[in-house]
Amino acid sequence: MNFIINLLISALVVFGHANILPGVSISGYGSAIIVAIVIGLLTAFVRPILGILTLPINILTLGLFSFVITAIIILLASAIMGDSFHVDGFWYALLFGVVLGIVNSVVGGFLSKD
Repeated sequence: MNFIINLLISALVVFGHANILPGVSISGYGSAIIVAIVIGLLTAFVRPILGILTLPINILTLGLFSFVITAIIILLASAIMGDSFHVDGFWYALLFGVVLGIVNSVVGGFLSKD
C-alpha cells in the first residue's frame, strides 16, 4: 500500500513540478503516473550501474556527482517518454530530480512512521 501511495505522490509532484518549472512539460496526470513508474524503474536498474561506473568521480567530488546521475536518469526518462514528458536541458533535469528526491524523502519519512 505504501508503494502505491508513494507512486501517486511522486506522480503528483511530477505533474505539479511540470506546471511550475518552465523547462519541463507533461501532457497529463496519466502521463505523470507513467513517468513516476519509468523514473522508479530507471532508478532501480540503471542508477546502480552508473553509480559503479562513476564511483571514482563520485568519491573525488564527495558524492556531489550523484546529482549528475539523477539528472541523467531524468533525461533518460524524458527520452523514453517522448512527447508526453519533456525536459529541456540538464539544469532543468537537475532541479527536477533534486525537488523530486526531497519530496520523496519527506513523504517516505511520514509513511514509514505508520
